Amino acid sequence: MDTITILEERGKTHGRDSEHAAITQLTKSLWKAHPGWTRLTPSQCEALDMIAHKVGRVLAGNPHFQDHWDDIAGYAKLVAIEIAGG
Repeated sequence: MDTITILEERGKTHGRDSEHAAITQLTKSLWKAHPGWTRLTPSQCEALDMIAHKVGRVLAGNPHFQDHWDDIAGYAKLVAIEIAGG
């Protein structure tokens, strides 16, 4: 599959890249400006970055695409496992 075809297919589920990027960057900026951000571990920061990324896809793209929701749950679960000592 060529790059243009891949981008067109992703656009159906992920939305327009510029819209997704705007949502994601605004969300991440808001979260990182909060004083609580400095108390997070690198893993927690990364998980929240990825959750913001996936929420951006939900809002800009197809909110019924299950993979978006599975990924959000997965990133949260990774942190929960780390906190539990696993």
